Amino acid sequence: MTKVLIDTSVWIAFFRGHPEAEHLNSLIDVNAIYINQLIRAELIPALTVRKEFEVIELLNTVHSLELRIDWEEIIYFQEENLKHGINHVGIPDLVILQNALQHKVPIFSFDKHFSLMTAHLPVKLYQLNAAPCRQQPDSLH
Repeated sequence: MTKVLIDTSVWIAFFRGHPEAEHLNSLIDVNAIYINQLIRAELIPALTVRKEFEVIELLNTVHSLELRIDWEEIIYFQEENLKHGINHVGIPDLVILQNALQHKVPIFSFDKHFSLMTAHLPVKLYQLNAAPCRQQPDSLH
């Protein structure tokens, strides 16, 4: 089964009804969406303000990737970014990148930092034109 780590930026666009985020529906249909504790923590305050508690409950049912932070690697990412003229990449984005690398999954994001980092870090971005793999029926597992 395809796994895709869905970044906060995509969730926010999706909940606001932006057309570019509609592709998330096809990933939901094939049970390919994953988040981590950081993404969930980033989303909850924005949703609570809007009183979208049913969305919070939905997020609690989404597959979660275990989050293991290696601070030395985060520092390495920051140093590499600076060497390549990329500044102001937030720690949360670097933790999300690290999490995707640890689990060997692409990131679906609208955040420009991720695409900038593909030139010098092993960032794998989910391509919108990629068709999600259909999940095999349980009887075939």
